[in-house]
Amino acid sequence: MTIYEQIADEVQKGDAEAAGRLLEQALDEGETAERLLYDGLVEGMNIVSEKFKNNECFIPEVLVSARAMNQGLDRLKPLLAAANVEPRGRVVMGSIQGDLHDIGKNIVGMLLQGAGYEIIDLGADVSVQKFVDAAKEREADVVGMSSLLTTTMVNMQSVVSGLEGAGIRPDVKVIIGGAPVTPAFAEQIGADGYAPDAASAIDLVDGLLGKQPR
Repeated sequence: MTIYEQIADEVQKGDAEAAGRLLEQALDEGETAERLLYDGLVEGMNIVSEKFKNNECFIPEVLVSARAMNQGLDRLKPLLAAANVEPRGRVVMGSIQGDLHDIGKNIVGMLLQGAGYEIIDLGADVSVQKFVDAAKEREADVVGMSSLLTTTMVNMQSVVSGLEGAGIRPDVKVIIGGAPVTPAFAEQIGADGYAPDAASAIDLVDGLLGKQPR
């Protein structure tokens, strides 16, 4: 196995310590941070994401793998910044105002980060203005909203309207998800896409931004 395959394997296992040792070894040997990110950490999370999509692993395994990936990413971030390596895209996300549920949203964020995207997670019960301000300030490519309550879904429409009012809607893709959300509702409020589950959100974002899966 190459050093990249070994790192990917340790991420799948959720062994942050082993992945970290391999990263240090690879850096000492002159490997670039960018390649270690995409061919090592991201590749490992891509495999976990695919298994999750196929019900071959479950939320606890995803969380452990994401922790290993994030620890590795923390080590590489200064090197990536110094090398001017840009993320694949910036995603502002949160649970819509009135909704305190965030487990699904958190998993989507982890998987998207594992796929190489920069995640700006606003948390739960996020106001319309906070979504709009964050999208504008961070020059987001995507705004992702989740809702678990039918009573809060209407606020998603307000975010779309808010992005339009701020003049940035043409530059930002809007995706939505959550138990009561449907493709028809996404179309009704003018969103660009709907993901039925966390793993599908990666394919959706890749497609909307014209990115080839890594």
